[in-house]
Amino acid sequence: MSEAAMARLRRPRRWRLWLPLGSLALAGGLAVSGWLLASRPAPGFVEYSMLARTDIPTAVAVGPDGAVWFTIEFSDAIGVFRNGGIERIPKGGQNLEPLGLAADGAGGAWFTDAATRAISHISAEGGIRSFPLRTPIVRLGRLAVAPDGAVWFADATTASVTRLHDGALTRYDVGALGGTPYGIAVGADGTVWTTLQGADRIGRIAADGAVTALDLPTRNGGLGDIAVDRAGAVWFLGLRANKVGRYAGGSFAEFPVPTESAGLGALAIAPDGSVWFTELRAGRLGRLRDGRVTEFALPRAGSRPFGVAVDAANNVWYTDLGGWLGMLPAARATAP
Repeated sequence: MSEAAMARLRRPRRWRLWLPLGSLALAGGLAVSGWLLASRPAPGFVEYSMLARTDIPTAVAVGPDGAVWFTIEFSDAIGVFRNGGIERIPKGGQNLEPLGLAADGAGGAWFTDAATRAISHISAEGGIRSFPLRTPIVRLGRLAVAPDGAVWFADATTASVTRLHDGALTRYDVGALGGTPYGIAVGADGTVWTTLQGADRIGRIAADGAVTALDLPTRNGGLGDIAVDRAGAVWFLGLRANKVGRYAGGSFAEFPVPTESAGLGALAIAPDGSVWFTELRAGRLGRLRDGRVTEFALPRAGSRPFGVAVDAANNVWYTDLGGWLGMLPAARATAP
């Protein structure tokens, strides 16, 4: 592909969509939401195609400066959308399952780099700095940046959650809790949360390093991503259960997704408090707000949304494994 073709960004496409919405509350200690069906025309999505036809965008994160970073499977580059266009920044080696990604406060981003067995940082200018891990083989999950600038990531190979700060690695064993870590989130108070696959538990690492776990109400739920909102509530996805879960105030609540076997992937909290998630198999984005799940069908047949992030203006960004970076504008994303 020529340099001119690589630099050309396909014009954004706008679409119309339909959506189901509603809720049902059951009495008792475990809250469960359901749905009613409704449809109406709505403003559409904006989507940008990858610069290279073989690129598969995966994780996505939005920085405080508005830059939208994304990892690219089977590629030697990291992607970023800024100044109205996509940039493809070489990183010196091929990506393999680049699931962990988080923007920092300096205009760059941190990402898991399983192929080189490292946690790496890319600066706003494109400089790469890597921090090698000690194990000969790594299987890395999600990654998060804490308020103090420390980077936390899930390492399924060693069944641990690891902290990287000032170049030093500190490992916390969560294998004793019965599962392997995948999702990672850090609250405003510095508490670290992780989903434990195979254990029906979420793990907690307190500021003093104490590691504990909470048993979930649904068994064999197939835990995935996790996030913490501004109020400290912990949100998580159950892939097999097809539910979004919440832990707050010492109790759990669960919210079923209307579309069966939707393939819940990534999770993000919007500034307005809405919880967004991707439905890989259903080709939709989901929004949970005030106990109600609303689904937004992506514009193309065969869409496969994987990563999701929300910027400061409540625009919802997502990656599509078919080779697209997309955005649902805030006007639609925040509408009733």
